Amino acid sequence: MKIAITGKGGVGKTTLAAGLVKLFARHGFQVYAVDADPDISLGTTLGVPEEALKAQPPLVEMRQLIKERTGSGGGFYVLNPQVDDILDSYSIDLDNIKLLRMGGYKNVGSSCYCPENAFLNAIVNSLLLGKQDVVILDFGAGIEHLTRGTARGVDLMLIVTEPTKVSVDTARVIKKLSSDMEVPKVKVVGNKVRTDKEMDFLKKSFSPDELLGILEYKEEIWEESMLDDPEGMNAVLVDSVGRLFNDIINEGGGMEKEQSLKRI
Repeated sequence: MKIAITGKGGVGKTTLAAGLVKLFARHGFQVYAVDADPDISLGTTLGVPEEALKAQPPLVEMRQLIKERTGSGGGFYVLNPQVDDILDSYSIDLDNIKLLRMGGYKNVGSSCYCPENAFLNAIVNSLLLGKQDVVILDFGAGIEHLTRGTARGVDLMLIVTEPTKVSVDTARVIKKLSSDMEVPKVKVVGNKVRTDKEMDFLKKSFSPDELLGILEYKEEIWEESMLDDPEGMNAVLVDSVGRLFNDIINEGGGMEKEQSLKRI
């Protein structure tokens, strides 16, 4: 199953992504956890030691590697570089979780915009169209990592939103873009809901078919994020996201599909 998670900044995308990674791993799956957010905080949320994170910089910052694979220089570069070995060679192993720190796309105007983005595109292509494992992609506030071709490799796009007008408007824009790119299934997840009024606001903003579920605000997540206690954070993540896990599995094709992939 390939799940992409996006939404406005600060809505809790990484919390949802980390919780899903942990839950799939607990069920015995090999999981690729892909941090494609410019903030690059998925590893910290998953409890990866700081030393390991420092030892493996985001792929977008590995200029020599990008130059070698894209052949960049003199204005020419390879649009589809070979990157299949990158997925394992440059990931951080955490039991049956492989964390791939991609980083965000470079903005137009930066000196190495094209080679870097071609390299990241190739990574996403390989993950979505080549791997049979579970892939969880933690995107930034958009879906610029996807092309029309790779979008079809996403089983489920989850757009996270807070109960605010700005966040809901952003979710609607991303939902339309995802549909235009032919992502097979797009659902909205409400997050950080504190009151019945906020819950009603989200339910009125999206139809029952659009809204997969709503996660309540959890003070424990903020408290654990201040502590150097990976196990404590894991327990809170799994408890919070676990309420949506079965619904997410069903939307993505069911556990039977995942079990069959484990045997391939």
